[in-house]
Amino acid sequence: MFMEGARAEGDELIADYVECLMSLDTNARPGETDHQVIGNSGQESTSISAQTIEHTEAKDLVTAVVGDVKQEPYLGMEFDSDEAAKTFYNDYARRLGFPFRVGRSRRSKGVQEVLIMKRFVCSKEGVYRKKPTNEGTRKRERISMREGCKAMMEVIRESNRWVVTKLEKAHNHHLGTCSRVGYLRARGFIDTAEKISIVASDAMSLLRQNAFGEGGDAQGLLDYFKKMQAQSSAFFYAIQVDNNSCLTNAFWADSRARSAYSYFGDTVTFDTTYKKNKYMMPFVTFSGVNHHLQPVIFGCALLIDETEFSFIWLFETWLAAMGGRPPVSLVTDQNRAMAAAIAKVFPNTCHRFCKWLILSRSKQKLAHVYSAHPTLRAELEKCVIESETVRYFETCWVSILDKYDLRKNTWLQALFNIRQRWLPLYMKDTFFAEMSPTQKLETMNEFYKKYFNTKTSLKVFLTQFDLSMENRYDEELQADSFTLCTKPLLKTASPIEKQAAETYTRMVFEKFQEEFVESLGYSVYKIKDGTISKFTVARDEDALESFIVTYDTAKGTASCSCQHFEFSGILCRHVLGVFLMVDLHMVPEEYFLKRWTRNAKSDVSLDDCSDELQSNSHESIISRYNDLCHDAIKCAEKGASSMEIYKAAKDALQKAFAEIAIVEKSASRGEQRDAININEEITVDEAMTDQSLQDPERKVTNLLGHLLGSTWSPM
Repeated sequence: MFMEGARAEGDELIADYVECLMSLDTNARPGETDHQVIGNSGQESTSISAQTIEHTEAKDLVTAVVGDVKQEPYLGMEFDSDEAAKTFYNDYARRLGFPFRVGRSRRSKGVQEVLIMKRFVCSKEGVYRKKPTNEGTRKRERISMREGCKAMMEVIRESNRWVVTKLEKAHNHHLGTCSRVGYLRARGFIDTAEKISIVASDAMSLLRQNAFGEGGDAQGLLDYFKKMQAQSSAFFYAIQVDNNSCLTNAFWADSRARSAYSYFGDTVTFDTTYKKNKYMMPFVTFSGVNHHLQPVIFGCALLIDETEFSFIWLFETWLAAMGGRPPVSLVTDQNRAMAAAIAKVFPNTCHRFCKWLILSRSKQKLAHVYSAHPTLRAELEKCVIESETVRYFETCWVSILDKYDLRKNTWLQALFNIRQRWLPLYMKDTFFAEMSPTQKLETMNEFYKKYFNTKTSLKVFLTQFDLSMENRYDEELQADSFTLCTKPLLKTASPIEKQAAETYTRMVFEKFQEEFVESLGYSVYKIKDGTISKFTVARDEDALESFIVTYDTAKGTASCSCQHFEFSGILCRHVLGVFLMVDLHMVPEEYFLKRWTRNAKSDVSLDDCSDELQSNSHESIISRYNDLCHDAIKCAEKGASSMEIYKAAKDALQKAFAEIAIVEKSASRGEQRDAININEEITVDEAMTDQSLQDPERKVTNLLGHLLGSTWSPM
């Protein structure tokens, strides 16, 4: 069963978070096994002879804290108590997005009346019947939420267990989440001056009406979308409505956000910072990091409804706006409905929970433990952040729990059981664009602190957000200028350092330089000779923490067991140490990821996805439109650089438009011809050579290619 002790009053978010962690303890990443035995994970290839952990000791630490957590109720399901059954149904209802209440209960007859039955029903169960009133007496009309829904779960006491004996899971109404009363009331969506008594579980329809309906900001939001699209045809927006045509969720992305994704969309963070405060507007963003290590936005949304269905809609809409290319990796907060939607929409994307959010929640969940042991927090965070290998992390974790006698702490057990879902050490083979363990991507939390309070209207919020984005674009231009107009200070005479300084942006070079200088403090020993040789690399004062570097003498390439290059995109100190030992003067170009270089935006950086985008662009009108918009934006970026190129771009576009008009007329004549003589035979060769049947999109692409040069390729 779910942990009953975790659901403390006023701490629902943390309790739900713990339950989510528990339910995931058997879900390892695809292709991996979630080992519950420390020191036997098979994740680390390095050899450490000291401080290994006995298997029996590890088994004592990580025992199953919960049984099989059922996602769906079923007949015959058993609970320890009626409250346990209620807790389960509450989680089930909240996950699906419907309010519930106790519809009926029955007690035994006799001297001692004992509760023997409880029925939990959807809050829309039953039919409202207006009570007759005396003439002349006026009573305030009350809003009824009842629609005759039959969904319910009934449990009956049998000895010391409670068993589900009646069950109906079908609803006759739209399912939607209803947990946003606090912040919507505080920010003016629900007028605090009105004396309205709202039960949180029954308030969703009223929340939608106050947020986006009559007297709300829905029309203002739509006006904003129309204004932005009038300014730029590449502006993308979409809205989601419920069965009553009420707006529930909205998504938008401007041309610069979509363009940024084409360069830096390999790793994405889905930011739901607003959840830190229940009074915040439900504003979420898709973000990443550019070649100056600055945050960039790939799209925004207002997310009132947080069901799995709404997350699927949001992720699919965002993916369509970004040209249909999913990211390599995705970092989010932990949420059941969100995780389920990600698995469906991004099946090939590596999904990771944000370690910083987990550490932040640990401060709340372990507050009493931290109070009793003032040094515990620093030790735990150091273990998570500074561990360089899986084995070292697991060894350190065990020693900390032993030191403070925390082996039975439910929260820490849950975190360890799903360590492969949130700890970067277990995902080093996937690109996340994280240069160091302490790197934090700026979230919307700082923006909220600067510009938001409970009385901020949606219109003002959007204005402030747009201004904030303009400031970010200015900062990127300043970083571009700084990189081009200044030279970094070199710390060695090595040609490798000079090569990196001329290739990377200033911020990324500083990270590379740090690795390069650190490599000088490592000892390198050859352990295998030949064309493919192997080296062991270790810090001079810590020979136990060693790494294996494999070096191809013929190609001049290398790989390291730390997988820092795969994870961050820059070479690690271990590989650089080997390069210095073998006297390699220039690093192969393949180790300079374009997304980190000065020329990151010279053309589409993720060329391996261009063919896929072209094949997907013919699926629908929207996809074709998005694909052409990306090409047009690229043409505009190139064409605006000088008056001469601008004139060339205008001429090319006019020629392209003329070609499109010719093809349109030819296509229409072809349709008329087919209508007149449908039996006319056309051979394959004739059809292939008929210029009038060429794809107009291909003609536009060819013209843009002539304008932008041979290095240009369409999205």
